[in-house]
This record gives sequence, structure tokens and C-alpha cells, in this order.
Amino acid sequence: MAERRMTRLDQPKGVGPRLNLPVNEDMFGRYSERIARFFGTARYLILQTALVIVWIGLNVYLGSKHAFDKYPFILLNLAFSTQAAYAAPLILLAQGRQADRDRVSLEEDRAQNARAVADAEYLAREIAAIRIALGDVATRDFVRSELAKLTESSTSDDNA
Repeated sequence: MAERRMTRLDQPKGVGPRLNLPVNEDMFGRYSERIARFFGTARYLILQTALVIVWIGLNVYLGSKHAFDKYPFILLNLAFSTQAAYAAPLILLAQGRQADRDRVSLEEDRAQNARAVADAEYLAREIAAIRIALGDVATRDFVRSELAKLTESSTSDDNA
């Protein structure tokens, strides 16, 4: 009896040569983002609504004999299905690229926040060191008060 090889079900079979097309993924990603952005605009919704109204109106006007897409409008439904089949992956690709940009931006924000915290801690230590150093230094107000005491005591000694 021939030995059966165990196949892993979590990995695809290596059936035949793969189709390796040279694709510029960055250009394709930018293109998909533009399409996804267009699908989310009022202009797109207005154009699509106008197209449906013209499509249905023209087919109703031409009648059952000359219409290119009769009443259940199967061709229109096919066009929308094809559009949805292409739009969904393009929108997902655009969302993935946006998520990558958001992740990079978040990492940069975290690094900048960490630098700001480190700078604030450094400045707090410097201010604490200055306060400690100033504790041993005579301030202007201290010198004035001591001079005032000396002048008062010298005038009181002269008057006595």
C-alpha cells in the first residue's frame, strides 16, 4: 500500500506556476484611495442616481421591443454588482493604507510626547537644582532688609 502524504489544510497547494505581474503597489494604493474617496462623495451619488433614472427612463421610453435592458433591468443590476465587486476591495485597500498612515502618525506622536515628558522632567530637575542653589545665596530682598537693620541700628546707636 502506497504511503499517503499528510497535507496541511491551513496552507494552499502549490499548484502550477503563479502569475507574477509587476505591480506598483504604491501607485495602485493611491489610485484605490482616489476611487474610494470618490465613492463617498455627493457627486458620485448624484451621478449614479442620474444614470439610473436615465437608464430606466430610456428603456421604458423605448418600449419592450427596442429596449436594450427590459423591465427587470438585469443589465443594470449586473453593472451594479460588478461595480460593488470592485469597489469593496478598493475601499478596503484604501482603509488599510489609511490605518498604516494612522499607525505611523500615532508612533510619531508617542515619540514626541515621550520627548516632551523627558524635557519637562529635565526642566523640573534644573529648577529644583536652582532653588537649592538659591537657598544658599543672598537675595536682593534679604540684602535690603539686612542693610535696613544695620542702618537702623547705627542710627539708634548714634542717637543714644
